[in-house]
Amino acid sequence: MKGFKDFVLRGNLIEMAVAFIIGGAFATVVTAFTKVVMEMLAKAGGAPNFDDWKIFGLTTVGPFLTALIAFLILAFIVYFFIVKPYEAAKNRFMKPAEDGDTPESLLAEIRDLMAAEKRA
Repeated sequence: MKGFKDFVLRGNLIEMAVAFIIGGAFATVVTAFTKVVMEMLAKAGGAPNFDDWKIFGLTTVGPFLTALIAFLILAFIVYFFIVKPYEAAKNRFMKPAEDGDTPESLLAEIRDLMAAEKRA
């Protein structure tokens, strides 16, 4: 029972639960926003709903267009309202890494040591 208690109270599990809850709430907002944009696009294009489009007799084109536009809207929102502000805040408030060994320099050192070992 102690192991289960430790598992449940582990920080990663709580963080993951919070991420799923926030993700679900965010998905609801994006879905509502997508419906607004889709309605505006449908009115501009003369179609009441992209799901009803049947081009060349294909019934899956309309739902595909709806899903594609929803994806692009979601990607736009995530990039410009989450990723870009996060990167700007990170660059502004995070201290730059101290001059030290970078992963690239360590890998180069390992490579050089292995090459010297082969020659010996």
